[in-house]
Amino acid sequence: MTTLLKPSAEPLGWKPSLFWLAFAVACFHAAYTSVQYPAAGLLIFGYAHGLVRLTDQPNARRAFYFGLATGFLSYAPQLFFFWHIFSVAAVVLWLVLAFWVGLFTALVCGCTRLWGNVKTAWLIPIIWTGLEYFRSELYYLKFSWLNVGYLSTIGSGLLGMYGVGFIAILIATLICHRRFLSRKAIDAIIILIIVLILWAMLLPATAYTKHKRIPPLSLVGIQLEFPPGGILPQILNQALAKNTNAQIFVLSEYTLDGPPPLALTNWCRDHARYLVVGGKDPVGTNDYYNTAFVIGTNGQIIFQQAKCVPIQFFRDGLPAPSQQVWNSPWGKIGLCVCYDLSYTRVTDELIRQGAQLIICPTMDVESWGRHQHELHARVAPVRAAEYGVPIFRVASSGISQAVTGGGQVIAQTKAFANGEIFAAPLLLPRAGSLPLDRYLAPLCAGATGLLLAGLLLLTWRESHKI
Repeated sequence: MTTLLKPSAEPLGWKPSLFWLAFAVACFHAAYTSVQYPAAGLLIFGYAHGLVRLTDQPNARRAFYFGLATGFLSYAPQLFFFWHIFSVAAVVLWLVLAFWVGLFTALVCGCTRLWGNVKTAWLIPIIWTGLEYFRSELYYLKFSWLNVGYLSTIGSGLLGMYGVGFIAILIATLICHRRFLSRKAIDAIIILIIVLILWAMLLPATAYTKHKRIPPLSLVGIQLEFPPGGILPQILNQALAKNTNAQIFVLSEYTLDGPPPLALTNWCRDHARYLVVGGKDPVGTNDYYNTAFVIGTNGQIIFQQAKCVPIQFFRDGLPAPSQQVWNSPWGKIGLCVCYDLSYTRVTDELIRQGAQLIICPTMDVESWGRHQHELHARVAPVRAAEYGVPIFRVASSGISQAVTGGGQVIAQTKAFANGEIFAAPLLLPRAGSLPLDRYLAPLCAGATGLLLAGLLLLTWRESHKI
């Protein structure tokens, strides 16, 4: 009987495999750790190249273990703050994230053993994008951080975060399998990639500047972590004194332990200002919605939006029953509570409803550490560039940001800067738009699921042959 997963003629040995594992991990950390050097993000191509090389193993099982080890050594150090939050259970969460990298290397290896390098090369970017989208958006433990696409806003306006990852893996695949593909095929793909990147580099700036005649909206954020309720009017007075022309003031998620109190509603009425503040909207006696409230100049709550995806394993309220945009005097504004900004399936809905600005009250607890704050701060610029709309994100003790529709951070606070006030004028475009990957990524996920099911079925049938 012949085995289905027969080894290739020259799979990688142990020493080359360990080299590419170390190379991929080193490139990943260099790309993600160097926040102050944005160009270092290009080293993620080294990570992609190392992963594709690791798929060339004698069998899918060994490929899985090498991928699992690569994922664990990449993710665990970056997410070490999980240990302070979950203790020993953090190891399980690190392994869950690493599992998807192992599944990628195993799937590609299995396909190569079945169909050879040439046919499999065209599947590699699809498999990567499908798995990355599934683990980021579609199952209970969904977690989008540390994706390839968070390392740069270049290309996000056209391709989207998952599209950037698709291109990175495609380039790595072309380099690894260039001897199996025709020269014309490689030249055509490289030319297409260059055209897409150039188009994507120009697109965000065009989308953001074509409506310059519209006056900017002035917003003020105040970075506070679990402040006593009685000091809020005084702090808002200080912020107003420094920014007398500001129209909207923003406080972080969980600033309040309930709905807005009379002191805040009176402040908005007395000063004719709008306030966006995070608090709890009670449901019955024990439950609540983690909510961003909008208090109008009349002293009334004129709009509110609950968090759509409460954080797993935390007491974070009930999921929002619906999503709407605030029809403000300046245009349509979407409210996105903290971690919701990490999920494109949440933010996409705001853009579909016509959001021209996203305000994001956020809770980044001080004890989670600086690197957690830095990783979270990567989300807003990419999301703004994807849609072409500005984002105003106010964290409790993390890094608060004002980001233009081109993904440029024009104002931000320092980590752990309790009480810091920052302000920015932001131009609101007529509307945002969805990047191409919002259609590509779900298709890749579906195709990868079918491929996985097919490989499992073929393997099962082969193992039961007599």
